[in-house]
Amino acid sequence: MFDTITFPNGLRVVGEPLDHLRSCTIGCWIKAGSMNEAPEENGLSHFIEHMVFKGTEHRTARQIAEQMDAVGGQLNAFTGKDCTCYYAKVIDEDLPLAVDVLSDLVLRPLFAADDLRREQGVILEEIAMVEDTPEDLIGDVLAEAQFTGSLKRPVLGTPELIGRYGVKDLRGYWRRHYRPENIVIAIAGKYDWDALLRLIHQYFDRFPEADVRPELGPQAFTGGRLAKEKDTEQLQICIGHRGYPLGTDELYTLSVFSNALGGGMSSRLFQRIREELGLAYSIYSFPGSYPALGTFTVYAGTSPGNAETVLHETQAQMALALQSGFTDDEFHSAKAQLKGAFLLGLESSSGRMQSIGRSLLHLNYLRTPDEVLQKIEAVSKKALHELAEQVLASPLSAAIVGKDAQKYLELIR
Repeated sequence: MFDTITFPNGLRVVGEPLDHLRSCTIGCWIKAGSMNEAPEENGLSHFIEHMVFKGTEHRTARQIAEQMDAVGGQLNAFTGKDCTCYYAKVIDEDLPLAVDVLSDLVLRPLFAADDLRREQGVILEEIAMVEDTPEDLIGDVLAEAQFTGSLKRPVLGTPELIGRYGVKDLRGYWRRHYRPENIVIAIAGKYDWDALLRLIHQYFDRFPEADVRPELGPQAFTGGRLAKEKDTEQLQICIGHRGYPLGTDELYTLSVFSNALGGGMSSRLFQRIREELGLAYSIYSFPGSYPALGTFTVYAGTSPGNAETVLHETQAQMALALQSGFTDDEFHSAKAQLKGAFLLGLESSSGRMQSIGRSLLHLNYLRTPDEVLQKIEAVSKKALHELAEQVLASPLSAAIVGKDAQKYLELIR
């Protein structure tokens, strides 16, 4: 079902053919996210993602945009805690252009000083935008509270660090991380495998020279608490527990548990707090997973006047799930929801490319859709209850953003 190869230099390529399509999505996945940064490097992964679009050895920023627009293609990128991904979606006949452009971005960026100074301002505005978007900010506050090591630091970096980075900093980090053994090229859609390999051999022909990486401290889930005062109309609340690392079978059980507790409109938290009590517009739970560890988080946004009741009811529903478990209807509905969401996510070449790219980058193996569905189906009510006991008994972390945040933080037990 998958095409895979590892080149002698360590570069990995994976493909999933979808011959009924006329398009394909191809992405370059680099193991360079905020969790790969030393304290003095925080924000460099994201900064580089911005800078490569400002110009390469072969293309100006305008030419990058115009060449993809000329064929109706889509070109974009994102940076997270565990990776950076550059990707393009094109019709099958334009795949050579997509490979050419992606290789330019990844391997031949200019990092011009004038561009760097302008982009510093753009990123500082992006950081300010997060500060003004409490639902985004709460994620950074929770990470700072619950992790040790580089996972606790924000993907965007801090204004102080971004303001003092120079070309040497960006180029040094790029040299250390944009190495062939650190990269996966993933494609899904309509493509010719042999022709694709010839393109990769042609364009991914030169990588930056290796450089010594600084030692990173240990990553751990600590269960801390943090309040951030903001003059906002709503309080943003996050309660977190330890979850499971990327690739573990327990993630399927945790996802079923999360769906039943707070994963959708039929979940207990949504029904009780939004539908029955009308205390919050948005409340949900979700698992998070990284190569080293994982998390389970409950989020709610509510007014200060409702916050105490929301906190009480949220913790009461979590305790009830732990004590009594879920009904058969809730259990089967949560599994069906998880299977449906998974399959719907694979309806596009972009979704499939993201699934196989991230999996091969961090786990070095792939699971077929049928294997994933079998893992979900294998989850039992007994396993669900045992996992709930493990997760909800783990150290509790919490973060609140808003007026009198510290006062409400003290209500979380």
